[in-house]
Amino acid sequence: MFVINKTKVVLSFILLFFAFTNYSQSGNFKVTLDAGHGAHDFGASYNGHVEKNINLAVALKVGKLLEQNPKIAVIYTRKTDVFIDLVERANIANRANANIFVSIHCNANRNTVADGTETYVMGMTKVASNLEAAKRENSVITLEKDYKRKYEGFDPNSPETMIGFTLMQEEYLDNSISLASKIEEEFAAIGKKIRGGGVKQAPYMVLHKAYMPRVLIEMGFISNYTEGNILDSEEGQNEIARAIANAILSYKKEYFGTGESEPEVKPAQRMHERNTETSKTNSVKSDSDSLGTKVSVSNKANSDVVFKVQLAVSSRKLELHPKNFKGLKNVNMEPLGKSYKYTYGETADYEDSKKLLEEAKSKGYTSAFLIAYKNGTKIDIQDAIK
Repeated sequence: MFVINKTKVVLSFILLFFAFTNYSQSGNFKVTLDAGHGAHDFGASYNGHVEKNINLAVALKVGKLLEQNPKIAVIYTRKTDVFIDLVERANIANRANANIFVSIHCNANRNTVADGTETYVMGMTKVASNLEAAKRENSVITLEKDYKRKYEGFDPNSPETMIGFTLMQEEYLDNSISLASKIEEEFAAIGKKIRGGGVKQAPYMVLHKAYMPRVLIEMGFISNYTEGNILDSEEGQNEIARAIANAILSYKKEYFGTGESEPEVKPAQRMHERNTETSKTNSVKSDSDSLGTKVSVSNKANSDVVFKVQLAVSSRKLELHPKNFKGLKNVNMEPLGKSYKYTYGETADYEDSKKLLEEAKSKGYTSAFLIAYKNGTKIDIQDAIK
């Protein structure tokens, strides 16, 4: 009798295991959207624009766009004006077993001329501006009860104290950088300024506690009069939301595939006409990707499939001299909206491309990653590897 019961238990366990496995494989792509701040935590506030309200409005718009796709499940850390602890925001994503975590914020600076977008991944940095940005967002924990006990002695005024317990940082770094770069490219395509030469790393507590690819978006400066008005407008929020949704769909397609029946987000409506001068040159062509976004690609990549290392996306147009790229030679530039994409090297051999990537990282481009083209058209890196 005991043997029979034991067998039943084992069989039940096996059935449950396979049921869970099949559900995981056939389940939806889960996106956790985190609207920064809330309730008594207003975030930045300038010229009548309140960050917590803008963050929530954009997060809800992104979610609404993504929810049009039946293969995507959206989880919100908040859908109303409530206060959520930083660690709880990450835990909401962890409990949902989300595939990605996207935290949405507005930037601010005493220098009201400052403008542009920034996209961060979790990481340690010695760049003072990155640490200041992390310090500003991490200071939210002081509004929480027993924050010193809850955050294991972490000092929000000294982000470097996180170094001692960043155990999960590297596991998701490459995918986080890929997602962040897609967001930046979508922002650049609608004319947004990209600050600081590409994806940035900083020790954000809300990212540290989320165990999945995760990014924190600074959509623009609420302290800038013009940009603040755009961020607080229906049209501006719709434009930004579509860009973020497009980037998420692009990431899903590249790493998790897509079905032919899945609906797509329509391209964002441009608030400003893009500079058409670059379209007149013969060295660049435009090709629409599956998300309806224009991707500018150099005609130099005319072989079947080639790999390049993407160094950065920047609003600055730099001369392609090695001294401007930490000694790297064979750097190319591609127009991307009002910004520029800088790539290093070109090879049809995937193994060689990984060596190029390591070389770029050794020079200090820690957020560099591989991209691929087929007959001059940018394609998903996973398709290129196959």
